[in-house]
Amino acid sequence: MKKIFSLITALFCAGCTTVDPLPEAVGDFDISRYLGKWYEIARMPNWFEDGMNRVTAYYSMLPDGMIQVVNCGIANGKLRSIKGVAKFAGREDSGDLLVSFFQPFYSSYRIIRLSPDYTTACVMGSSRSSAWILARTPEISKSELDTLLKFLKENHFDINKLIYPIQSISSVSP
Repeated sequence: MKKIFSLITALFCAGCTTVDPLPEAVGDFDISRYLGKWYEIARMPNWFEDGMNRVTAYYSMLPDGMIQVVNCGIANGKLRSIKGVAKFAGREDSGDLLVSFFQPFYSSYRIIRLSPDYTTACVMGSSRSSAWILARTPEISKSELDTLLKFLKENHFDINKLIYPIQSISSVSP
């Protein structure tokens, strides 16, 4: 009987642990300002970008209201690119999107930090194991990078796992 009571207590207590909620998507979001070319400054490891450098993403509006996404990069000396689409997960004034490169399957694309001038962004997928730092230019200052890394760290991302793809000869990396 003691063992059963201990098991029930352990299961009950396991359900009581608090889970750190994921960061919210930015509000007051304007997709027209987000469209265009973004450079990948840093990323969490993922299989679909393994070994890639000079990574960019280009967003453009399609006539049907969907957003075209074209991701490009160089791996093993060869240009690789993939086209997909994105749509709002809910309200159009939120940076909470869904992206698909293999329709009908969509993944979370949540903009969790965006500079007021839309020049830098932190984006995450559906968990803290997928995150990107993006910028409008292939390089950002060390102070700007430090600010973005601090934001990710404060939001419980393991910034030690970040990969810094080569964008140009003098790309900033920690």
